[in-house]
Amino acid sequence: MDARFNMFDNEIAVKFFKRFANAGLVILQSPLPKSTQELVSLRASQINGCGWCIDMHTKDAAAAGETAVRLNLVAAWREATVFTEAERAALALAEEGTRLADAHHGVSDETWAQVRKHYDDDQIAALVSLVALINAANRLAVIVHQQGGSYEPGMFASMLS
Repeated sequence: MDARFNMFDNEIAVKFFKRFANAGLVILQSPLPKSTQELVSLRASQINGCGWCIDMHTKDAAAAGETAVRLNLVAAWREATVFTEAERAALALAEEGTRLADAHHGVSDETWAQVRKHYDDDQIAALVSLVALINAANRLAVIVHQQGGSYEPGMFASMLS
């Protein structure tokens, strides 16, 4: 399947992506651990079937030192022993925040309580923003059939201002 539209070769799309990347920079520079950011982004991307974002976040996480074992177990994090309680809370929030239409309650009180237990207000602000941002990124890439496989860590650094 080929991409329907080249978002990287369109002036309006590039302007939008520059602003989108700068919003992501706020999260990247937050006190939310980088490993948690990548795990959350990877899990939401898996749920949404976004090959481009799965490729990106797997490679970025590996480049930052994340282990193959943890990356391979993200999709089954509930049945894995390699994630901390804080990471489990973040992954639960990512799943519930991504699957809003699948449940009548959105993010459960239990999940929210676990997030509050493990993260401070600044980290929670970054985590909630991250879940929203990665879901938006997934939708952009899936709509145009942006294919995974060609991403190289750091390739969008020039978009950040």
